[in-house]
Amino acid sequence: MPNTTTKQIENLHRSLSSRLVLFCFFFLPIIGFGQNIPEEFKDKAETLVQLQPKTYESLDEELSKEKRDTTLLRFFADLAKEYDYWEGQAFALNQLGTMYRNTSQYQKAVDLHLDALAAAEKANNTELRVLSLNMLGVVYRRTDAIKTALDYNQRALELAESVDNPSVHIKRSINVALNGIGNLYQTLEQYDQAIVQFERALKLEEELGNKLGLAINHQNIGNCLEEKGDLESALENYRKSLAYNEEIGSEYGTIICKNSLAQIYLKQDMPYAALVLLEPLLEASQRIGDFFITASIFINTGWAHTKLGNFDQAHDFISKGLDMAINRNMPSSILYGYQKLSELEYDRGDFKKAYEYYKKADENAAQISSATNLRYMNDIIERYETDKKNNQIAVLAKQNEIVRLRLKKNETTLLVSALIVGLISSILYILYRQYQSKNEKRVLTLEQKMLRSQMNPHFLFNSLNSIKLYIINNEQKNAVHYLNKFSKLVRKILEASSQREISLAEELETVELYMNIENIRFSNEIDFRVEVDEDINVDNVKIPSLTLQPFLENSLWHGLSPKEGEKKIHIHVKRKDKGHVSIEILDNGVGRTMAEANKENRVLKRKSVGIHITKERLANFAKDYQNNFDVDIVDLYDDNGKPNGTKVVLDIPTI
Repeated sequence: MPNTTTKQIENLHRSLSSRLVLFCFFFLPIIGFGQNIPEEFKDKAETLVQLQPKTYESLDEELSKEKRDTTLLRFFADLAKEYDYWEGQAFALNQLGTMYRNTSQYQKAVDLHLDALAAAEKANNTELRVLSLNMLGVVYRRTDAIKTALDYNQRALELAESVDNPSVHIKRSINVALNGIGNLYQTLEQYDQAIVQFERALKLEEELGNKLGLAINHQNIGNCLEEKGDLESALENYRKSLAYNEEIGSEYGTIICKNSLAQIYLKQDMPYAALVLLEPLLEASQRIGDFFITASIFINTGWAHTKLGNFDQAHDFISKGLDMAINRNMPSSILYGYQKLSELEYDRGDFKKAYEYYKKADENAAQISSATNLRYMNDIIERYETDKKNNQIAVLAKQNEIVRLRLKKNETTLLVSALIVGLISSILYILYRQYQSKNEKRVLTLEQKMLRSQMNPHFLFNSLNSIKLYIINNEQKNAVHYLNKFSKLVRKILEASSQREISLAEELETVELYMNIENIRFSNEIDFRVEVDEDINVDNVKIPSLTLQPFLENSLWHGLSPKEGEKKIHIHVKRKDKGHVSIEILDNGVGRTMAEANKENRVLKRKSVGIHITKERLANFAKDYQNNFDVDIVDLYDDNGKPNGTKVVLDIPTI
């Protein structure tokens, strides 16, 4: 809920005035709220419990005039509780606790802050929870319960720093926690660590522009520096604190600062300057009701008169301050009073009394040290016992967890192993399928290229022209004979193109049909023969389909076509070794050198890609076998060293 302004409250009050009159008439007598509460405040309180503002700032703004009045705060706290307005109750109880703390009624202050914390938790209000924790830390610090105070301040700091986009009050609460932790270090005489906390808080207060926070932290830093003996630096910080307090009109802060400045002047042997500051504070400090600061002012005034030789006056002032400390059980002030009385009697020359007061001071110092240490150790022991029990519970829980984990360890290990193996297997399978798909695509491409090579337009055109010539010449028998061979060849080529491998017998039959058709162009001049050794079963030898045709075509076009005279092509199939069969294609053409020269002189150059495609197909086909295919082309020469044809040797692995 956004902050509630006074104007909004007044507008709502006017609209609800008739209902509020009925509310007061019927319910206030039942609740029994006091007769000394001003009607104006009753109206404000009733309006607030109706609107229920949620933030600290809005409540502080509306109750700023009444937050020093215990009666009014009690009324508002009870009214808020009656209507489950937990934020309002937490705010009022914290204000009451602060006032009881400042009058040294520490147990009442603790009870009120704990009730405020419970209300803030019911409201789930982080701002007010942090405030309650910080206030508990301050009270316990005043009673020298160091460990408990430190715990509350640290809880407040952790909770405040966990808030995303913190409000201004949360940011100030962070500074209060840092300030409280610094004060605890100061109580333990760890002044350097205390100054670190105060300076951190000081920087944050500067960012917020909170002059009260700046005043408090400069005052605290001054205290630490004074204890360390750095009086000039302490004086500088006290003056800064005084300036901020006077600027914001804080009478309480101004009194504290002036007392601290006077104390420095006394340590610097300037009693007149100290008295100028102290004398106006005697009445003012009693008016604000904080006996801790009042006792210190009276004792410091007596110290100043001691330095001036006004021993009777000094004794009166120190004794009054000491009585206040004794009556309200303020150990550090009691110690301070006895120390100054001892100094007074020493300066007056009554060494016996000086010694008596010195002994009392020493006894109180020992008691304070023992009490502080005892409280600290009691806190430590209590925390230790609690932590020990919690640790024992945690150890048992951990042991049970270990047993459970051991029981499931094998199952989990097997499951994880199975998942890993499955994942790796899936990845390998996917990679294999991708490789296989890529390879199949490559094979298909090669088969398509091979088919185009076998069925090239020139071959079809020439074959049909040759058959047409038989028809024109009225050689019907030859025309039908070769037309049958041509159709059979085309069918075999188409059938073979759909198969990855065929038997060597089918391949030899196909190339024989091919050579019969091509021989028409050469007027059947080509002597074509196929010779197979007896120890070879051509039906059992597998070969990629349409493998031999490109080599025969190459022999025809480039070897035999430009040759005059006898023309022959022989195919010889023989056993090379146990794992291979050799296919030799032998022609008596012009040889590769002359063929290349003739090819350059032709007007129409024909690209021969069939052999290259066939080599790729053979290499791909060989991957299924342990042995590889091998293709070798050998140039042949006669006895005079002239080209005498070409021999192609194919090594085919057997199954």
